Amino acid sequence: MPDLRWSYVSGSTDQPLLGLTIGEAFDRTATRFPDHEALVVRHQALRYTYAQLREAVNRFARGLMALGLQKGERVGIWAPNRAEWTITQLATAKIGAILVTINPAYRLHELEYALNQSGCVMLVMAPQFRTGNYVEMLQTLCPELTRSLPGQLAAQRIPQMRSVVLLDGPQGTQRIDGTWSWSDVLERAGEVPPAELAVRQTELQFDDPINVQYTSGTTGNPKGATLSHHNIVNNAWFVGQIQGFTEQDRLCAPVPLYHCFGCVLAHLACFVHGATVVFPAESFDPATTLQLVQDERCTALYGVPTMFIAELDLPNFDHYDLTSLRTGLIGGAPCPIEVMRKIIDRMHMHEVEIIYGMTETSPISFQSRRDDSIERRVATVGRVHPHVEVKIVDPASGRIVPTGQPGELCTRGYSVMLEYWENAAATRHAIDSARWMHTGDLATMDADGYVKIVGRLKDMVIRGGENVYPREIEEFLYRHPKISDVYVIGVPDVKYGEELVAWVRLKPDQKVTAEELREYCRGEIATYKIPRYWKFVSEFPMTVTGKIQKFAMRRQSIEELGLLQAAAVQTA
Repeated sequence: MPDLRWSYVSGSTDQPLLGLTIGEAFDRTATRFPDHEALVVRHQALRYTYAQLREAVNRFARGLMALGLQKGERVGIWAPNRAEWTITQLATAKIGAILVTINPAYRLHELEYALNQSGCVMLVMAPQFRTGNYVEMLQTLCPELTRSLPGQLAAQRIPQMRSVVLLDGPQGTQRIDGTWSWSDVLERAGEVPPAELAVRQTELQFDDPINVQYTSGTTGNPKGATLSHHNIVNNAWFVGQIQGFTEQDRLCAPVPLYHCFGCVLAHLACFVHGATVVFPAESFDPATTLQLVQDERCTALYGVPTMFIAELDLPNFDHYDLTSLRTGLIGGAPCPIEVMRKIIDRMHMHEVEIIYGMTETSPISFQSRRDDSIERRVATVGRVHPHVEVKIVDPASGRIVPTGQPGELCTRGYSVMLEYWENAAATRHAIDSARWMHTGDLATMDADGYVKIVGRLKDMVIRGGENVYPREIEEFLYRHPKISDVYVIGVPDVKYGEELVAWVRLKPDQKVTAEELREYCRGEIATYKIPRYWKFVSEFPMTVTGKIQKFAMRRQSIEELGLLQAAAVQTA
């Protein structure tokens, strides 16, 4: 272990980076394990071996080439988890088209922005998802669609887009004027010989951009993190290596594919190691997820903390046989220590690992190891990834801080994105002249290089001159036997500048008062860290990936507590 004085560490390894495109990496695995199961999609009753998946991918890729899709052109995908998503990701990568992953929860304004900002020439879309009728929304956005021939769209509001590929609906193939069906594209594959696809693949370089993922900012429009083959193939490779993935592993992945947790850590981490990825449903459902783990004898399970909390809270949790599990990843948001202990003890995930990163870093920078102590795995995000550098700096001066002192975490290496798509100003703000990606996360590093995330720069609360890190208070409150989930935020206060609000979700059939929780805190944490306000809720505002939206909680708290006047006070 390194003996660090300053908060800087680099990921040393004897394993070189992979100089492969996504298509090359997938084909290499399919050649090694042709008869091994690659993909299982339970809700579509579909199963593919690696040979079968490669055949499906190549056919769709040739169909896209027949439609005239060129290297570097952008293809949006707007759909929940399903087999066509997987095939589209691999097929576009093989022909060098840049996949733009669109949040299934997007509505008209957000869809229009993502398609135009990225310059999509094609949209692959589901006809609907949950209560959202995608076809109706697209026809509202592009009324010209039904008057157009497939592939000849000329829409005023989305001028660059010319083609729409509509996936099958619950009743099978849907025919909508102006669109190609999935089967239409497959039929066109016969116009392009396999040799032409092979030639196209040889024209690609692993440093080429291949994926644009829109990050969900709290203010302004989302920014498109632009990732290369090299970014995501290597990140997936090392994530799987650290987990010990082999062709014998079966991963249950209830995480959304539009997010890097799905399309990089689930898809590619399996596909570069020969493992099987299994999708339980179009979107997350805790009971369906555990049933699939049991039925498919999965060895790994992924999720954000809120997913694991929902699974553990199922009334019949003990009825599921989860003994096949050994590992998994928890990421996307800080995982409460008490939740981590339950996952290890009650879900048999004795080798479960915490991951930390961001879309802009492909995404993982830190990961705990299977041989780390329980204390390390529950209290830190582990050690730096191979070939990645990390430093923690004073946000004001930019100087590296001593170990143990909090500061902003910065990342450098192969994993840092190419840019924010066509947004030079935002790119310069995020990536400095030395290619350090500034994460906006507050962290501490110990003398052995283990890192703990203590909050966000924007989350830190300054109460009466004291810096308060909400994560610390949340971790303490998770110990309360009646609390299932809790988040702490800051709200404006005329006297102290800011005060603390705790949003609390109790376990089923439990009751507790605000005064009881205050009493629980007294004598255990500093008085200035005890929340002044308490709000009991059944759910939290969050994104579709399960990330808590603290900005929405803050806004609601200000309104409900009558703090609009305090919020209007201007400060230096």
